[in-house]
Amino acid sequence: MATLNFDFFYEWVLSNLNINLNAYKEKQLQRRIGTIMKQSGATTLEEYAKNISKDEILKKQFLDYITINVTEFFRNKDLFDNFELMINTHLSPKFKELKIWSAACSIGAEPYSLAMIAQKNNIKLKQKIIATDIDRTILDRAAKGYYRDNELKNVSLIDKNTYFDLKDGYYCIQNAIKQKVQFKQHDLVQDKYEKGFHAIICRNVTIYFKSDVKDDIYMRMADSLVTGGLLFTGATETIYQPEKYQLRKIASFIYEKIE
Repeated sequence: MATLNFDFFYEWVLSNLNINLNAYKEKQLQRRIGTIMKQSGATTLEEYAKNISKDEILKKQFLDYITINVTEFFRNKDLFDNFELMINTHLSPKFKELKIWSAACSIGAEPYSLAMIAQKNNIKLKQKIIATDIDRTILDRAAKGYYRDNELKNVSLIDKNTYFDLKDGYYCIQNAIKQKVQFKQHDLVQDKYEKGFHAIICRNVTIYFKSDVKDDIYMRMADSLVTGGLLFTGATETIYQPEKYQLRKIASFIYEKIE
């Protein structure tokens, strides 16, 4: 691993794929790059870069592996149930319509979970739930809304029957839920953030970033929230000094934007 030219590869990825790998934790990322490079049959990163540039399938495999698309509906069910409670008791009474962002949404399980919550609780949305990810390929899959049974392990039988249709062994999200979500490509590190959100859900992604990058992401997300809005983080992503982002902790992994 020590002989691999990561400086070259980081620059190549930024120039050709527009992803800033310098934002990610170094050891973890380089181990992953070395693994997928070897799996492809390349022996150097120069060779691997050349192969990626010529082979669309190889490029998609690299992006999917690096961006770590692991998720499921209502991930960490107890935390998600608590967030649903916070939407009903904390947000809905204060705001007539909610603007919601699911950041790093991967295969779409998270924004569709939020859409199901909105549907069940008659929550009015200001616009479609914005669901973003850096990976265009995974967004295309998310928009189709097809899922395996194991990805729905936290979905109740009632909700499966209500919001999904079984087709060719896959659970297909129904149009009533699909129509509540808009998928967009977005890079949390490099792109601008929209403003005026009442809820931002960013879970299980900042753990892969360096501390200064993570700090910047939380700062920008807090700035994108309206006062009284909520930020919902992952189960390993405690914000230890929320006040420096104008946030205060109101529940496990849930933070409110304050004045």
